Amino acid sequence: MNRLGSATSPYLLQHADNPVDWWPWCDEAFEEAKRRDVPVLISVGYAACHWCHVMAHESFEDEGIAAIANAGYVAIKVDREERPDVDAVYMAATQAMTGQGGWPMTVFATPEGTPFLCGTYFPREQFGKLLLAVGEAWRDQREEIVKQGAAVVEAITPGVIGPGQPVTAEVLGAAAAALTRSHDQRYGGFGEGGPKFPPHLALHFLLRHYQRTGDESVLDVVRHTAEAMARGGIYDQVGGGFHRYAVDGHWTVPHFEKMLYDNALLLRVYTQLWRLTGDPMAGRIAGETYGFLVHEMTTPEGGLFSSWDADTDGVEGTTYVWTPAQLVEVLGEEDGAFAADLFEVTAEGTFEHGSSVLRLARDIDEASPEVQERWRKVRRALADAREQRPQPATDDKVIASWAAMAITAMCEYVQVEGAMDVDHGWSPAELIAPVRAASLLARVHLVESDGDVRLRRVSLGGTVGQPAGVLEDYGCLAEAFCAVHQLTGDPRWLSRAELLLTIAITRFGDGDGGFFDTADDAEKLVTRPADPTDNATPSGLGSVVNALVTYSALAGSSLHREVAEAALARVAPLIARHPRFAGASAAAAEALLSGPVEIAIVTDDPAHELVATAIRLAPPGAVIVVGETDKPGVPLLAGRPMLGGTPTAYVCRGFVCDRPVTTAVDLTTVLTQ
Repeated sequence: MNRLGSATSPYLLQHADNPVDWWPWCDEAFEEAKRRDVPVLISVGYAACHWCHVMAHESFEDEGIAAIANAGYVAIKVDREERPDVDAVYMAATQAMTGQGGWPMTVFATPEGTPFLCGTYFPREQFGKLLLAVGEAWRDQREEIVKQGAAVVEAITPGVIGPGQPVTAEVLGAAAAALTRSHDQRYGGFGEGGPKFPPHLALHFLLRHYQRTGDESVLDVVRHTAEAMARGGIYDQVGGGFHRYAVDGHWTVPHFEKMLYDNALLLRVYTQLWRLTGDPMAGRIAGETYGFLVHEMTTPEGGLFSSWDADTDGVEGTTYVWTPAQLVEVLGEEDGAFAADLFEVTAEGTFEHGSSVLRLARDIDEASPEVQERWRKVRRALADAREQRPQPATDDKVIASWAAMAITAMCEYVQVEGAMDVDHGWSPAELIAPVRAASLLARVHLVESDGDVRLRRVSLGGTVGQPAGVLEDYGCLAEAFCAVHQLTGDPRWLSRAELLLTIAITRFGDGDGGFFDTADDAEKLVTRPADPTDNATPSGLGSVVNALVTYSALAGSSLHREVAEAALARVAPLIARHPRFAGASAAAAEALLSGPVEIAIVTDDPAHELVATAIRLAPPGAVIVVGETDKPGVPLLAGRPMLGGTPTAYVCRGFVCDRPVTTAVDLTTVLTQ
């Protein structure tokens, strides 16, 4: 019997009709394995994963494979996005045993959950033989299997890390220098060759480092990489939004899935690049990415969903690629030739079967108004034509941390867009999209039971799922609530951030300055994960440290600052030696070194020139609150009146304040001194 029909995960629902007798991850599945005295087959993947679909079609939909699996195993299907804690434990085991990892992930484990054989994708014939061989070994070589599993668990159990050292300017300088040395000076990004993943967290750190130090070489790295990605095939030149990664070293051919976290983190990078430089390309990409999130990744309930699939009807790229003939068919001869030249669509093609992934071959942002209007007309026509093609499926579950990253970036974009004196014509509903998304998370994902409020990780269709929030969820959502507090001035968001951080400190702290990725009362796995490194998303530690730093500035809390400093000290060596895997923590450290600056503007006019000046010139990690003096629940406005009845700005660094100012000129001087 397949037990996935009532799941809140679209990935599990994709497997609900398999002939494999799948169980969701639950205690009952392991109890069943003990009762039957059989090993556990754990299959981990996610809805947008191309090779997960391939293995499902080849093996899990096959009656013969299913018969072997059902007879000899208890089979458990896991959505890695829903259960990152389970994924982290078994990915560590897979990497320890094979030297590599990826999805689909295939794990054979004892009924106690101890992994003893791990791999990734297996073709049907090989997988069938493997199922038979493992079953035979379980019967005949049980002692050796159990011993091997115990050794694997010992190898992947996190070790004790010492107190560490403060993250100084020298540490951050070393990190920035290491990234600059590894910069691909021809194609942008870090390292040469493919695949190339968007290095959003490293770029965010470098932007903060540039702003604090004025190092133009660091800014050059960010601008080069940002432009290369924006003009490449990794960016959807017709519909907006970034694909997951490029399979090559020059950003041309992407892996076509679109993930919420990539677009959230890249929106933040392009928004900040635009704010710091006024670069029209960065402003355009930020605006288009914001629009993509609002119009293409928003659920009917106002949440932000997880992903678009990599393939359409089992084939990658079908929706997105073009031939010269297809361009002419849609646009006519003249505009077809214009588009082929603009987007580098050739007879040879850059993808499969003579088709090409669109990439921007001309600097359209510096082109004449006539060329720009022609480009916009071509894009609209191609978008309309593409709508008639088969479309990728979506995974429309809401993941707390991913949605929270998008909310933070969207809040920053709305503020910067208003300060840059550029009108993109957003409607009020479009501008409040991040507040609506945050409201869904607060309403649905914060669950009270017996007086104890805890965060759940996922929801689907407005219904919350069972998986508990991990550290990344608490940190990202606390930071998002701080961002909404700054955008709206509503004190409830700051209170919600405080609640999340209190739980993170008390339930996830390791007692020595660091953090585990799961709570102390969470389901016990074979090890308790505690990974301080960034991957496609920020580490749990990096996420919570950023939230702690922001909250400490908004609330004037030295306690939260001290917790952040202690956690950063634990990862100082990682920041210095491996900055590509510590961008989130490094960005938080930049904010601490800069203050972070606290800016309170006392006015009832959110469009006042003081507000725009503060947003444009805010130092790294600065917080900005706008409102009337002594507004209840807003610490930065307490005891801060308008001088002479005129809107007034108060600027403080690390709880030490400058004199209040009432003009944009004086505020500029204070913020740039």
